[in-house]
Amino acid sequence: MSVRVRFAPSPTGTLHVGGARTALYNYLFARANGGRFILRIEDTDTARSTDDSVQAIFAGLRWLGLEWDEGPGAEGAHGPYFQSERRERYQHHLRTLEASSAVYPCFCSPEELEARRAEQLAGGAGPRYDGRCRRLSAPERAEALASRRPAAWRFATPTDGETAWDDVLRDRVEFRNEVLEDFVVMRSDGLPTYNYACVVDDHEMEITHVVRGDDHISNTPRQRLLYDAFGWTAPQFAHVPMILGADGSRLSKRHGATSVGAYAELGMIPEAMVNFLALLGWSYDGERELFTLAELEQLFRLERVGKNPAIFDLQKLEWMNGQHLKRLSEPDRVERVTQFLAQSGHDLSARTPEWRLTLVRAIGDRLKTLADARRYAAFCLEDPLVRDESAWTPVLERPKIGPRLREMSLRIEADGEFSLTSLEAAIRSLAAERGLKLGDLIGAARIALTGGQVSPGFFEVVWLLGRDRAVTRLREAAGEWERNSPLAAAGS
Repeated sequence: MSVRVRFAPSPTGTLHVGGARTALYNYLFARANGGRFILRIEDTDTARSTDDSVQAIFAGLRWLGLEWDEGPGAEGAHGPYFQSERRERYQHHLRTLEASSAVYPCFCSPEELEARRAEQLAGGAGPRYDGRCRRLSAPERAEALASRRPAAWRFATPTDGETAWDDVLRDRVEFRNEVLEDFVVMRSDGLPTYNYACVVDDHEMEITHVVRGDDHISNTPRQRLLYDAFGWTAPQFAHVPMILGADGSRLSKRHGATSVGAYAELGMIPEAMVNFLALLGWSYDGERELFTLAELEQLFRLERVGKNPAIFDLQKLEWMNGQHLKRLSEPDRVERVTQFLAQSGHDLSARTPEWRLTLVRAIGDRLKTLADARRYAAFCLEDPLVRDESAWTPVLERPKIGPRLREMSLRIEADGEFSLTSLEAAIRSLAAERGLKLGDLIGAARIALTGGQVSPGFFEVVWLLGRDRAVTRLREAAGEWERNSPLAAAGS
């Protein structure tokens, strides 16, 4: 049997990390078994589905590197791949269910259903359809249909017995039919419900395995009943555990970013995101943590996905991101930083390749996310300089800072070579001549040049700023010390 799996998102928003993990597991399962990965867009919720969401899903999957074998833009023999284009198929199969009396028309209006629901709740009962239209006589039903009263179609769920399946990850799962009620398969407006449409689509697209979140477990018995009613072979089901926030509750916006696109904007790279998502439930040997997508395609086994919920740990993601950034070749790392900064409004196209390379080397292992480049390079990307006053105020209380900053500016201005080597030699020479430790000399200068106490290497800072900006900032800081420091008036 050739493995065929699908990722079937509803285009009502961006690609959430939970959906991205589901897509990844389906993709990896297909690749590990030489199968096919299908993308299907379940856009029958016309009020909420948007083309922007469709494009966001495409962009998110492609950013992760999850190219689909069949689906929009990769048409195959099982299309169309938008549910909104498959309505004739749903009507066709509904007639089959109608002919076998597996479904019946329900003429209850939304107002009637809501009134009964409120009555059930008031009486302490769980809300469920009471089967009123199922009990209509044949003449009553024929009369209602002839009068063209709006009708939904409900599945005639067995009133006894159970519906069960052997889940790949959860062993035997059983539901008593009496708790399932008669669910709607086709709404009165002619649109299919989720459970009905996905059964028709999965059958026609020859899906062999349905890998999805365990929040869909309650849908599965209804879908199994539909497969049985059609006489179709059901796919194997695998329900993966949900993703929780650090506080143990279901992952949501209050835990921070939840979409793949938002994490890209935070500076995560796709290699790390794929690695991190894969380990939210799956493990290889319990110890190894770093994998490429190509390695995962070879190593992934669905049976190694655990049953317990996974915790989304942002610190772990940032660590993993830093590890994958280190694994990139230096030219690739420079290109990623350059592209990210450009998207953040800092176009480096006018900078030399040497300048961009020096910037990335200067940030070094501080680069845990691409956004760190924006933070650590702000001193040379933005003017005017934003200074951390809590770092600068103590400098005003130190002696001789102003004169030393001016001396340093003169040495930098006079450095005709202006290279990392020459700058280091000039500033070390100044420190030796004044009998100072290098750190004592450059501590205040670092704040004057970068605005804070933490930055890339000092000589790289000067070089990246360029001669004119470095000299100007040192002299402006010296002037501020001379105007505001109580020690300046005392000649200290």
